[in-house]
This record gives sequence, C-alpha cells and structure tokens, in this order.
Amino acid sequence: MAIKDFAIFILSHGRPDKLDTLKSLSVAGYTGAVYIVIDNEDKTSQRYYDLYGDKVIMFDKAVIAATFDEGDNFEDRRAVIYARNACFEIAKNLGVTYFMELDDDYTDFRYKMDSEYRSIHRKGIKNLDLIIEYLLDYYKSIPAKSIAIAQGGDFLGGIENDIDKSLNRRRKCMNTFICSTERPFQFVGRINEDVNTYTWYQGLGNLFLTFPLLAIQQRQTQNNSGGMTELYLDSGTYIKSFYTVMYQPSSVKIRMMRSNHPRLHHRIDWDCTVPCILANLPD
Repeated sequence: MAIKDFAIFILSHGRPDKLDTLKSLSVAGYTGAVYIVIDNEDKTSQRYYDLYGDKVIMFDKAVIAATFDEGDNFEDRRAVIYARNACFEIAKNLGVTYFMELDDDYTDFRYKMDSEYRSIHRKGIKNLDLIIEYLLDYYKSIPAKSIAIAQGGDFLGGIENDIDKSLNRRRKCMNTFICSTERPFQFVGRINEDVNTYTWYQGLGNLFLTFPLLAIQQRQTQNNSGGMTELYLDSGTYIKSFYTVMYQPSSVKIRMMRSNHPRLHHRIDWDCTVPCILANLPD
C-alpha cells in the first residue's frame, strides 16, 4: 500500500473467532496496517492475542470513560464509544496520522454507484488499497472532522432513496470513520454515539459526511452475539435513539420506523441541525 501514514482499527469485543471484517479486508485487497482494538474488560482477550498476536491493542476502558461525556450515570460500559475515543491516542502512539475505525462484522465491501452516479449493487471489490487512497486524498482536501462510506441500509428504497438525490449533502457519518490525529474530536453519549456525535458537532459548525459510492455490508445486530448486541437487546431502540434527542433536542425527535419489523428510531431535521450556507445574493 502506497500510504504509510495510515492504519485500520477494527473495534471488537467478545468475538475473537468472528472477525468478519478482517477477512473482508483481505478479500477486498487491503494490504496496509491493521490492528484489532479491544478493551481490558473483555473476558475473551487472551483468545484475541492467541489468534492475532501483535495486531491486538488493548486500552483501559475506565481510563477512557473519564475523558468524555457518556450522557448518563448507568455505569454500564458495554458500548463501542470507549474504543472509538481510544483510537485517537492509539494512533498517536503508533505514529499514525490517519486511521479508519471499522466494526468487526462487515461481510464485504461493495460498489453502490457507477461513474455516472447511477445505482448499482456490485460485490467483489479487489482494489481497496486504491479506494482508501482516493478517500484519504478527498478527506485531506476538505475540512471535515471525519468521513465515512455508506452502509447497506442507506440504500433501502432503490432509486427513490434520498441518498441518490443528495450526493452533495449527506451529512451523516457512521461505522467506517476516517479520522486524523490532527483533527481530534470526541464521540459523545454512551449509546447511539455516532448519531450523537455527528449531530452535536455539526450543530456547532463542524463537518461530517458520507461518501455514497461505496458501502459496507454487515450482519444484523440482534442476530450476531457479542459486541453491542446484548446492550441493544437490554435497553431497546427507544433508549438508544433518545440519547441523540438529549444531545440535539432542537432538531431530533423519536418516531416509529415503518418496516417489516417496526421500531422506534431517531428522526433528524437537517435544516435545523446544521448551519445552512446562503448563495451569493445580488446587492
């Protein structure tokens, strides 16, 4: 890989034998540095070391918990936010400026749009090194705190989905965070930390966005043991989504998401969440 000042961090807990993402990176042609980030409260930590050796980096969960706003006083640390925030210091210790945070359950990387921005659904990416180089070049050229590629669920609805109609203003940022130690920020809110973070910080004038030409495919959370599955099963989606309402009450509310499995979910009013730039007007 041509980029030397970059590493991928796979954030994992309790799933040493089910690291789908590590295999998917290899299949997609990634040859750069990759590390598996675990916490010191993981009872399966020795298995990670047995399987992956010096690729494993452990952080102290309690120490990280004291450095940011968890949004509650539940004292339940079964959440990925601690690993997300730990990655900035880990990157510094490794001498890495740019890094990408990935969850551990990605089954593949795929193209979702062609060169004419038409919807496609194509598996089999084999040049992930080159793709990441392009993504980093784009990230370096703009003032964003973080950018991400899309998720499979972003494209539900096909050509009528709003991601196809808003290529230049998709302001969410989830799952595959590209970050820099030179653009530090802290994830906030123990649960729903990604949505909490990109709504809260963008309300203050920062930039986060999704690059929609590519996407990751991942396992369904509640069918995949370990990780944050048990936390979501215990707390339910109402509590999960309401963290974002606490952080951004002026523009986020709870509503019912209609699907084969209806559930409560957050709804973001983007016009009231992020600053709007007015076009140049005549005098």
